[in-house]
Amino acid sequence: MSAVVSIKKGEGRTIKAGGMWIFDNEIETVCGAFENGDIVLIKDFDGYPLGRGFINIHSKIRVRLMTRYIDQEIDKDFIMKRVRDAWEYRKKTVDICCCRVIFGEADFLPGLVIDKFSDVLVVESLALGIDRFKAEILEDLKELMAQDGIVIRGIYERSDAKVRLSEGMEQRKGFIGEAFDTNVPIVENGVHYLVDVKDGQKTGFFLDQKYNRLAIQKLCKNATVLDCFTHTGSFALNAGIAGAKSVLAVDCSQHAVDQAKKNAERNGLSDIVTVQCEDVFELLPQLEQKGEKFDVVILDPPAFSKSRSSLKNAIKGYREINLRAMKLVRDGGFLATCSCSHFMDYELFTKTIHQAATNVHKRLRQVEYRTQAPDHPILWAASESYYLKFYIFQVVEEK
Repeated sequence: MSAVVSIKKGEGRTIKAGGMWIFDNEIETVCGAFENGDIVLIKDFDGYPLGRGFINIHSKIRVRLMTRYIDQEIDKDFIMKRVRDAWEYRKKTVDICCCRVIFGEADFLPGLVIDKFSDVLVVESLALGIDRFKAEILEDLKELMAQDGIVIRGIYERSDAKVRLSEGMEQRKGFIGEAFDTNVPIVENGVHYLVDVKDGQKTGFFLDQKYNRLAIQKLCKNATVLDCFTHTGSFALNAGIAGAKSVLAVDCSQHAVDQAKKNAERNGLSDIVTVQCEDVFELLPQLEQKGEKFDVVILDPPAFSKSRSSLKNAIKGYREINLRAMKLVRDGGFLATCSCSHFMDYELFTKTIHQAATNVHKRLRQVEYRTQAPDHPILWAASESYYLKFYIFQVVEEK
């Protein structure tokens, strides 16, 4: 018999609104024996059934929901259905050559991320309960993909995020099954990359910006382009193949810069795309002092805020880089700017950009607003699944 978690009166607003998490301070009692990672029953203060999920007393997110049906068994058939639904969704919405196949809570498999790079899977497990299903989920995925003629040649685990420590779990990194070359060639939007799934950031490549990278191509023909926080050069290379006159790509990581240079070579763009190892916050004022101007400036920074406590400094950082970038855009040119911080929500990010434009007397004409690619679906009421905000503006002088 599963243990029963009872919610305090007046609590559980997130889960009742459609979310997937129950926090430690929302729980009144836990009745019955359990081990961390076990499936428990979830009930409201008055006994009303709310569903089933897995528990972990080491985590602030005490219970992660698996189903809203109290009688649903979390068995092999259940897991296979979840995995099949996720795969079928990707087949209908994105290019499956490279895509995020499992996106945690948004695919109703909380705490689990699986990315597909050509014929390689990269898995990141961030919660103890889902860790127990990891091997089964991977086997199910391989089986479903094989039915579509896709043979997976290797799996690499990147469960090395620090958040695992707060879940009472060890960080883990390495092959699941046979070893293979961890530099994986892929093609996205017509651009060739070599993805380092072993030592690259996160799972090796940021798939969430796939269609945002495509969106900037139409702006970059015959343009001079500045790509800040280029990582492995993805936005810069999309600008290059779109016919840019020149692209300056900048990142503070030498490892990322080295990869970006190799990716430029793979696409025959070494004469167009120049990659430099620089601190963007230091470089932008230097370019301004030199009187440099660009037709297109792209800002794709890492998350400046990973908690609410750091949000104030993050706002300053976003305002600063956007302010500096607007000064470098030629009148009538374009700025692509984004935030991947969940805590920097849409309203706050929009307000911060507006403040930056006001401070430098620029007028912004919004071309479009975008978010993460469809293989990173946004589950309404699960706010953690909505994190990427992406704007394209035309920047004009005040008239």
